[in-house]
Amino acid sequence: MAQFAWVCAWLAIIPAVTAVWNLLLYRPPPARGVKSAVSVLIPARNEADKIAAAVYAVLANGASGGGIDLEVVVLDDHSTDGTADIVRAIADPRVRVEQAPPLPPGWSGKQHACWHLAHLARHPLLVFVDADVRLSPDALGRMAAFMDERPRVGLASGFPRQETGTFAERLVIPMIHFLLLGYLPIWAMKLFIAPGFGAGCGQLFIARADAYAKSGGHREIRASLHDGVKLPRTFRRAGFFTDLFDATEIATCRMYKGSTEVWQGFTKNATEGMATPIGLPVWTVLLAGGHVLPWLLLVLGPPEVLFPACVGIAVSLGTRIALAFRFGQDISNALLHPIGVLVMLAIQWSAFWTAFRGRPATWRGRAYPSSGP
Repeated sequence: MAQFAWVCAWLAIIPAVTAVWNLLLYRPPPARGVKSAVSVLIPARNEADKIAAAVYAVLANGASGGGIDLEVVVLDDHSTDGTADIVRAIADPRVRVEQAPPLPPGWSGKQHACWHLAHLARHPLLVFVDADVRLSPDALGRMAAFMDERPRVGLASGFPRQETGTFAERLVIPMIHFLLLGYLPIWAMKLFIAPGFGAGCGQLFIARADAYAKSGGHREIRASLHDGVKLPRTFRRAGFFTDLFDATEIATCRMYKGSTEVWQGFTKNATEGMATPIGLPVWTVLLAGGHVLPWLLLVLGPPEVLFPACVGIAVSLGTRIALAFRFGQDISNALLHPIGVLVMLAIQWSAFWTAFRGRPATWRGRAYPSSGP
C-alpha cells in the first residue's frame, strides 16, 4: 500500500516539476511593439452584448501609436440579436462588418467563419480573436513583436487572463492553465515540429497570412469544435512551427458564465481533446491518481501511507496555488483543487458517453454530429 501511495505522490510531483520548468519558457510577448500591418478578425454569432467592447478594445491599439496599421473585420454569422447593426454604428473607417455565407455541410460555425474572415483580410498578420476577448492597447504591437522574433513560427497563440464570476467558473476554468503547464512539455514544443506538440487557445491566435494559406488554415479542421488544439497541429503538419505566449498582460476573457455554460462549453470539444478512447483512461489515472487519491489515502489509508499521501497533497496544492498567484486566479478556489479535478473528469466522461451514444454536440444554437468513438 505504501508503494501505491508513492506512485500517487509521483503523479503529483511530475506535473509540478513540469510546471516550474514551463513557467521559465511560457512568457509574455515582448514589452516593445514593432511596426506592422494587422488584420483583426472577429467571428460573431449573437454577440450583441459583447461585440462593441471587443471592437473598441482593438481600435485602441491603433490610437495608442506604435506603428500599427490596423483593420478590424467582424463576420456576422447569421445573428438574430442585432450584432451587425452594432458594429455598423461604430464610426471608424478601419472597421467593417461582413455577412457570413450559409454554413456548408460538414463545417462547424466558427471554423467556417474564420476561414471566410481569412480571405477578407488585407494584411500579412492575421489575429483571430473571440468576441468575448478584450485586448489591451499594446496587445497587437507586442504580438507582432513576438512573431518578429520567431521567423520560423507560422502561428502563435496566447492564453488571456480568464475572468471568472460564479463558483463553477472559478473551480473549473483555472484548470486550463494547470493542464497546459503541468502536462505539455513546452521545451519539446519549441524544439520539435511534430503535430502532437501543437497546442493553443482558440480565444486568441496570430498567424502569418502566407503560412495560413499554405497550411490550409481552418479549412483543414472544418468539422472541429476545438481549434485550440487542431489549428496548431494543422500548421505543424504543413511544416510551420507554432508557439505559445502568456497573454495575461494583454488580453482578458470571460469565456463562460455560470455552471451550465461551463459544463456545455467544456463538453462541446472534449472528444477532440482529453475524452478519447485511449486518452481519457490515461488522463483519469494521471489526474485522479495524482490529485484526488492522496486525499482518500490520507483519510482512509493505513498509517504507512500517511507520509506519501501528505507529500502528494502538498505538492498538488502547492502547484495549483502557485499557478493561481502567477495568473491572478482566486486562491480560495485553488484550495478546492481536487474537487476541480473531479468536475473536469466528470465533464470529460460525460462527453465521452454522449459521443459513444451518438448524440450530437450543440453550441451557439447549432448541433454537430458526434466526433467521438
